[in-house]
Amino acid sequence: MAAEWNAYYKNEEEDEEQEEGEQSAGDYKNTGRDSLVFLVDACKEMFIKGEDGQPSNFDMTMQVVRSVYTSKIISSHRDLVALVFYGTEQSKNPRNSFKHVYVYHDLDEPGAKRVQDVDALRGDKGAQLAAETMGSGETSLGDALWCCANLYSDIKLRLSHKRLMIFTCRDEPHMGDSAKDRQARTKASDLKETGVIIDLMHLMKPGGFDVSPFFRDIVSPPEDESELGLQLEPCDKLEDLQKRVRSKEQKKRAMARLNLCLGEGINVAVGIYATAVTARKPGPIKLYRETNEPVRSKTRTFHTQTGSLLLPSEIKKAQTYGKKQIVMERDEVDAIKKFEDPGLVLIGFKPMERLKLHHHIRPAVFIYPEEGEVKGSACLFSALLTKCSERDVFALCRCVSRRNYPPRFLALVPQREQVDEGKVQITPPGFNGIFLPYADDLRTLDPPQCPSASQIQVDKMKEIVSKLRFKYRSDAFENPVIQQHYRNLEALALDMMAPEDTEDLIMPKVDQINHRLGPLVEEFKDLVYPANYNPESKPAAKRKTGQSWNLKSKSDFLYGAMECQCDKDEDAIAGVFVSFFGHPFLLHIEIPVPVEGTLHGQQPGDGKNCKAIGLVTGWKELSARSQEMEEVEKHRQQQQFD
Repeated sequence: MAAEWNAYYKNEEEDEEQEEGEQSAGDYKNTGRDSLVFLVDACKEMFIKGEDGQPSNFDMTMQVVRSVYTSKIISSHRDLVALVFYGTEQSKNPRNSFKHVYVYHDLDEPGAKRVQDVDALRGDKGAQLAAETMGSGETSLGDALWCCANLYSDIKLRLSHKRLMIFTCRDEPHMGDSAKDRQARTKASDLKETGVIIDLMHLMKPGGFDVSPFFRDIVSPPEDESELGLQLEPCDKLEDLQKRVRSKEQKKRAMARLNLCLGEGINVAVGIYATAVTARKPGPIKLYRETNEPVRSKTRTFHTQTGSLLLPSEIKKAQTYGKKQIVMERDEVDAIKKFEDPGLVLIGFKPMERLKLHHHIRPAVFIYPEEGEVKGSACLFSALLTKCSERDVFALCRCVSRRNYPPRFLALVPQREQVDEGKVQITPPGFNGIFLPYADDLRTLDPPQCPSASQIQVDKMKEIVSKLRFKYRSDAFENPVIQQHYRNLEALALDMMAPEDTEDLIMPKVDQINHRLGPLVEEFKDLVYPANYNPESKPAAKRKTGQSWNLKSKSDFLYGAMECQCDKDEDAIAGVFVSFFGHPFLLHIEIPVPVEGTLHGQQPGDGKNCKAIGLVTGWKELSARSQEMEEVEKHRQQQQFD
């Protein structure tokens, strides 16, 4: 059955718009839910506060857990999260098979109730509640890992990513007990064989934290060369701990996996990752009124004449050309739209100075090798990255990211790895893919002709700009509208009295700006504006004279006396307040001014220099109610006479 093109191509057009605008989540190698288990040490050392009023390691851990819970609710609410304590006096786990292991939260979706439970464990009151509920006892990390393995095995859902984070400040949890150490290593190895990634978030303790004796054999090796794996320096600040957890809680997923063709028969497997995605409010979810459950919508196509259900193979696509409808199969449409198979094709190299700032038309993507797809890709990719960086050139490629997508030119800009003082990776090695514009994307603008500034004025403005410069970081500015939106949702879900205050980071800091500039602003004003000129002041509006009339009849309304003072050779608009039977009305009358500048009682239509344009309109507005007002007035007078 033939159908209109737009009626059946909505999804494909949306995909094309999405490709031109922002990148979607991408095609994943493994589909399913992510899972994360927090395994927290509950020993007495975790509750010792730091110097100068610093929070304890346990308090910092609970703040991080709460932050992850709330971020999961916002960004990926279908992920599974669990909270388990080990080294406790009390025991609480499935079938109570393990002593000194307390499962505070099972592996399930995060919710408002769980956030409230974690909030109850924060601060001094939280430490007291933890001591009363769980306490501190013997430690067996092997039993804790075994319990976590059971949590994973009890889940019937498909999990694409399984991660376990250990929070502790003890580098020898078993105090030299070789049997317990051996059991913990065995259980950790079993977990890693089932695909669970074990990370250590070690915290500061007196004398330092040494990972070599025990935990080096517990944690998982880095997944790829971009990760540093086990970090030697412990976390002593909340910001550092949050940064480490945030960098590992999310699985790095490629938007697409393509082959980078360097020549005939030379292919390098690479993954394309999104570096920046526009943050938006989540869309509304339709709920069933009676059960409050999400409603799933299904679309089906029926024959307009017979009413029978149409199969996808029975639906054709058509486009009208020359008043004739051309019907095409879906395969024919795909063949028309197809340019080539998805992939990256190297065209050549260009010096970095050929890449201009105005070539940036959309957020860049990050390109990194996929060793699992093609063996040897990491080695060849690293060699290409090193040579491009040494020679200060970028690689020009043709990119088709997905099937039936139009080709784009991509500039691969090399980026070397950078780490901070704590050996935490700041910038990973790889190529930044800059989407280059086509010729018709560039336009020539005709700037308006304005007076040119003098060199003295330009130099003074340069001083002002240099004073206001600062190092820009995109993550330093949050969208205040979205932040307030999520604060309101959080307050509603957690039954808070009022949402937390959000700081609008995009508002200019006026006091700091004035302190930095000092007298430069006044000096610039003296160079640009004339003396005693205030650019912020507005010219005073001319006040028009207005007369207040008390009209009793139509003749009084049309030929009432009026007087208007105004400037010479200018039209005046007089605002006239009319009292008609005690009801005020405002009329606007346009009066051309005579040579003398003063107009005395002129009558409309007497041929003199006077117009009463607003009078006719005003009379029509009044006449609609005149009869009713006259009847009311007569009735009132009759009552007074009686």
